[in-house]
Amino acid sequence: MRRSDREVVGLTNMLSILNKCNIMRIGLCVDNEPYIVPLNFAYEVIDEEVFIYFHCASKGKKLDMIAQNSNACFEADCSYKTMEAENACDWSAEFESVIGNGKITILKDEAQKVRALDTLMKRYGFPGRPYYIPSALAAVTVLQIRVTSMTGKRKMNPDTQ
Repeated sequence: MRRSDREVVGLTNMLSILNKCNIMRIGLCVDNEPYIVPLNFAYEVIDEEVFIYFHCASKGKKLDMIAQNSNACFEADCSYKTMEAENACDWSAEFESVIGNGKITILKDEAQKVRALDTLMKRYGFPGRPYYIPSALAAVTVLQIRVTSMTGKRKMNPDTQ
């Protein structure tokens, strides 16, 4: 990272940023055609390995691309605030972000799908244990990114930290 003074070091610190973010964007590419899509997300850490979960319909461009190339990148950002200045060249912004790479798989096992969906529901505030209508569970596609690399970056105004 070019600006090491803005680098967020350590898995715990990067996860704390993800906890603040509501949306994650995943980037896919097939035949030199990039595609990025914003999604709700959740994650879990298993034996110090990060797994990110999304869900979607059972058909569409995203799934067509994943079938051809399961490599993905992701990005989430939060805490954005414009930092005004007298001189236009001194304007800047506060932010926190996490980016990374990984492999996407489609979860086929019902127990894995339920675990991932439970993680999503809990993250967005669903109280208790969700119940999934069997036909809806069968129809939803649940995606998992097994994270292979991840970095974090932060710029905050020292007066507001």
